[in-house]
Amino acid sequence: MEKKYILSMDGGGVRTLASITFLKRLEIALKTRIADKFDYFIGTSAGAVSCLALAVNEAKVIDLEDIWAPRNINKTMSNSSWESKFGLLQGRPKYDNVGKLFVLKKYFGKSIMMDAKKPVAVTSYDIEKRKPVLIRSYFEEDSQIKIIDAANATSAAPIYFPTAKVEDRYLIDGAIVANNPVLHGYAEAVKLFPNTELKVLSVGTGLSKRPLKGEASQNWGVVGWMMHDLFGLMVESSLDHELAGDLIGKNYLRVNSPLGTVNRRLDDKREANIKKIVAMGESWWEEFGTKAVNLLTS
Repeated sequence: MEKKYILSMDGGGVRTLASITFLKRLEIALKTRIADKFDYFIGTSAGAVSCLALAVNEAKVIDLEDIWAPRNINKTMSNSSWESKFGLLQGRPKYDNVGKLFVLKKYFGKSIMMDAKKPVAVTSYDIEKRKPVLIRSYFEEDSQIKIIDAANATSAAPIYFPTAKVEDRYLIDGAIVANNPVLHGYAEAVKLFPNTELKVLSVGTGLSKRPLKGEASQNWGVVGWMMHDLFGLMVESSLDHELAGDLIGKNYLRVNSPLGTVNRRLDDKREANIKKIVAMGESWWEEFGTKAVNLLTS
C-alpha cells in the first residue's frame, strides 16, 4: 500500500524554535529535506508559519531558523503598547501588527495559497460566525488567499496581536480551537489520500505543567486568571495527542515534553530563554529522534 507522510506543528510563539531544532536534526538524519519528505502539512500559529514556508517556499529547516531569527522575532514583537506592569488591563493588543506583517511579507511576498507545492492547511477561528476555520491550499474557496493573510490570521493570538481581517472574515489564532492540529490534519489527509497508509509526525512546543493553586483560584476574576496562564490552559494539547494515538496507532509519533525551566509565555524572547528552548528541542531529538527516523523510513 502506498504511504503518505503528514507533519503537524503546534503553536507556541517563540517556543516554536524547539520544534525547528528537532526538525533540523531530523532533516540531517534523513538526508532529505523535510519539505520533500512530507506529503501534507498542517500547523497552528507559529507552527503554521513554518508549515507554510515548507509547503509554499519548499524551505529547508535552516530557512525556518532564519524566519525565527532574533532580528525577526524582535521585529514581530516590537511596538508594545504595554508599558507598565498592569499590561493585562490595557485596552489594546500587546503588539501592533506592523512588525509581524513586515516579516511575513519579506518571506512570502505576494504568494497565494494555491502556490503551495504540497497541500497545506492552517487553523484559525472566525469570531463573528463563532466557528473553527481551516485555510487550505487545496480548497478552491481559499486558493486566492495571500499567504501573509493566512499566516497573520492563524497567529493572531488574542491579547498579543490584533484580530486579522481576511476577505470578509475576522479571524484569530487557531490555538483557540486546536493548538495541536494533528486530528484536523489526519481527517483532511484521509480525504485527500484515500486507500493510503498515513504516517503522522506531530511536533509540539512544550507543555506547561506548573501547578496552580486550587483553593486560591476560587477567588480569581479576569485579571487573576490571566495572570495564571488562562490562555495556556485553553490551548492545552494533551487530549488531542491521546485521541490521535488511539486513532492512528503505530503510525503516529508525538514529539513534546513539559517545559521545565522554559518560560511558558509565548513572547519571552530573552536570549537566556531562547537558549533553553533550543536545548529542549535538542533533548527531544535524543528522546524521539530514532523513533521519528524509523517512522519515516519504514
